[in-house]
Amino acid sequence: MKHSRARKTGLVALALTATIGLAGCSDTNMGNMAPSSSAAPSSPSASTSASAEFNNADVMFVEMMLPHHEQAVAMSDTLLAKTGVNPDVTALAQQIKAAQQPEIDTMKGYLTAWGQQQMGGGGMGGMNHGASDGMATDAELKEFGQADGKTGQKTYLELMTAHHQGAIKMAQAEVSNGKSPDAVALAKNIITTQQQEVGVMQDLLAQL
Repeated sequence: MKHSRARKTGLVALALTATIGLAGCSDTNMGNMAPSSSAAPSSPSASTSASAEFNNADVMFVEMMLPHHEQAVAMSDTLLAKTGVNPDVTALAQQIKAAQQPEIDTMKGYLTAWGQQQMGGGGMGGMNHGASDGMATDAELKEFGQADGKTGQKTYLELMTAHHQGAIKMAQAEVSNGKSPDAVALAKNIITTQQQEVGVMQDLLAQL
């Protein structure tokens, strides 16, 4: 019971943090992790300041983070389709999906405002990303997809931890090198949110 309360406290704290002034994130509720109907990404509109100034670092960040987020959403959908998954892991997967899908929409808006097109696609594929960005490989995804709920939940947490750590590195590079205020703000939000989620995932892995 002590471990369960600790995990739930961590997830509730993370959900509350994600709703306070975070760009592109939706409100979440531990009882119902679906985004609120009144929630909307809080980052500035891509049609305003996002089009005012940007550089190559901003474009690279968005082009790389888009398929990265798409894979995270697809992995979460795969986990949520499994049975016998720990409720805390299910809640985390719902939370990740609810946060990252609005950010995907926001980043696509940035590319449109900048006159750029999303390169590739790739919810579940490894694409041409480097090993340091944490993208799961096709082989890893196949094994994860075929796993039962008990095994799959552990695989999900392991893959998503590496995935988040890669996203954090990409976001840190954007904070250092980006010019677009909106893209930099989104990167800072990704760093904060995903560092917290890594802590939750590490705790869950230790308890499973």
